[in-house]
Amino acid sequence: MRPVERADRPRTRRVARATAGAAAVLALAASPIAAVPATAAQLPTVVLVHGAFADVSSWDGVAAQLRADGYPVVTPDNPLRGPAYDAAAIQRTIDGITGPIVLVGHSYGGTVISNVHDPKVESLVYISAFAPTQGEAALLELNPIQYPGSQLTLALRLKTVDDTQGVAGKNLDAYVDPARFPEVFAQDVDPATAADMAARQHSLALSANLEPSGAPSWASTPSWYLVSTADRVIPPASQWHMAERMNAHTSSIDASHAGLVSHPGDVAAVVEAAAAG
Repeated sequence: MRPVERADRPRTRRVARATAGAAAVLALAASPIAAVPATAAQLPTVVLVHGAFADVSSWDGVAAQLRADGYPVVTPDNPLRGPAYDAAAIQRTIDGITGPIVLVGHSYGGTVISNVHDPKVESLVYISAFAPTQGEAALLELNPIQYPGSQLTLALRLKTVDDTQGVAGKNLDAYVDPARFPEVFAQDVDPATAADMAARQHSLALSANLEPSGAPSWASTPSWYLVSTADRVIPPASQWHMAERMNAHTSSIDASHAGLVSHPGDVAAVVEAAAAG
């Protein structure tokens, strides 16, 4: 397993870039054939895919860090209807991007990016995410006998929603009880932010975690995995198992399932490591 830099890595990179920039100026003054430093236009575009019981705002801290470091960032909406349907939605976003891409998924978003196959995607990043094999449903990785510790099931509530993908225009969705959300999903996030996350969450089609996944893109694409060791949604043992199975560059942080919110610097560092190869 390869460790990745922690939250101070982006600051270190900025210092390094500033030093490199000064050196480049001196070199240009001394020689008309000096090398030109890399520009932001040469960096890959980072596509951040949110998971279930969340929305695009869950990436705000990570996206801000990446943009500060010069990366173009796109945060598409994940419909949360099922792996095949959602992967097609993300593919439409990718179709509009020119150049290399780092595709990042959190939680159920990992299932989605595992079903995206595009040659522009040069690396995949999984943040406390599902990484299913072909034919596997994400729910199998929450098996309480094999991987005990998830508190998600008892915190879920059901509702009927309008959905063209459902039966007669309706579908049965699951969401996390707002009263249980902070302790189950985001115990290391400040209470006000956790309450806002609970209010903004998008529900997941109940059938989504039961749908067999397609051929995994991680089988042929370099992958990184960040394990959240205090996760109460996807047990850490399950995360380690998936990361090892996919032969990912793996590291860990002491974080809840919402590590992208509580530790955005750590998450951005993993993404930048993936971008660097």
